[in-house]
Amino acid sequence: MGERLLPMFVPLDKDAVLLRIRFTTLAVSTVMCPLFGFLFCIVWSMLFNFEETTATHCQVPNYLPSISAAIGGETPQRYVWRFSIGLHSAPRLLVGMAYWNHYRRAHPPGRWYGYLCFINFISNILENLALLLLTYVSSTENHWVHEKAFITFMVASVLHMILTCIIWQLTKKSTERTSLSWKRRLFFFNLSSFLIAVCFYIRHNAYCETGVYTVFSLLEYLVVLSNMSFHMTAYWDFGNKELLVGSLPEDKRF
Repeated sequence: MGERLLPMFVPLDKDAVLLRIRFTTLAVSTVMCPLFGFLFCIVWSMLFNFEETTATHCQVPNYLPSISAAIGGETPQRYVWRFSIGLHSAPRLLVGMAYWNHYRRAHPPGRWYGYLCFINFISNILENLALLLLTYVSSTENHWVHEKAFITFMVASVLHMILTCIIWQLTKKSTERTSLSWKRRLFFFNLSSFLIAVCFYIRHNAYCETGVYTVFSLLEYLVVLSNMSFHMTAYWDFGNKELLVGSLPEDKRF
């Protein structure tokens, strides 16, 4: 992709800094929003909407609500989930841009490195947008759109995870081994949980056995939680970084 000129860092006027946030704080807050929404929806559904959120077309006993039923089927769960996802989406895009610039600053190990970084960035953005779409279009409102958004989310999520692991393997430093190690573990755990969940989903639809959909729902929870944990590794990646909002010195303004 050729060499790129990276923007030079221009120090801000210290007296005009309006906002200073540690990137670790931003990373934790971004993950806490969907985590809170997820836990609230599951617990509330089990306490107050158990029958509605565990029912399936098979009409056999199940003991855990699926994520789609918990977040989009009943209120107030639907409102809390939409609020949580909407609140975390803008910071997620900001973190995605930070990773994009972070990768481009590394010494490229080959000509194809830039393409890997670009595909990884696009998959990260697609994952976030697909999550927004499947959140605001529930399966009961438009099953076709919700299903396609979910498929896009999972494909983009898996692609983002595996490309992230590859990029970090190519550019890792001794201080980044912890982050890379956890990225690998969470990726394999996420992918394994998803593939096993698909098997249980197919079995449930084929045989309508008691409790099979419950196992599927539990595996769904593990997929979501491991996805959140993967994004939480930004805590290590940008531990010494800050987000600043302020004014440039007078002689640096354009």
